[in-house]
Amino acid sequence: MDPLFWPSEANRFRRFTPESLAAIEERIAEKKKQQAKVNQENKDQGVEEDKLTPQLDLKTCKKLPTLYGDLPVELIGEPLEDLDPYYSDHKTFMVINNRRTIFRFTATPALCIVGPFNPVRKAAIKILIHS
Repeated sequence: MDPLFWPSEANRFRRFTPESLAAIEERIAEKKKQQAKVNQENKDQGVEEDKLTPQLDLKTCKKLPTLYGDLPVELIGEPLEDLDPYYSDHKTFMVINNRRTIFRFTATPALCIVGPFNPVRKAAIKILIHS
């Protein structure tokens, strides 16, 4: 398919911010409410819902496909909102290095004290993804 016909959302890279994390937490809470509601309605029925799976072209340690466009220089090595819809309700963010390799990290506090926006954790991530 021609990249011009892809949704404009696919070409957007957004920084991972506290607002992004709050939005993910809202989606998780909404999904839990919907799941509880569906479980109550379908106790007797053996209905299975379609499970969303991660996209193979956006796997960790793979190169970002050119389909997603050029990554702005200021976003290289910075935490970004995940492009994969599978991770829209997971507390994760992605980081892309200068070779366009995808890395994924959890947004939960490391060691129960170091949050995803802590400068020490950001520095550790930059060191980890450096080629």
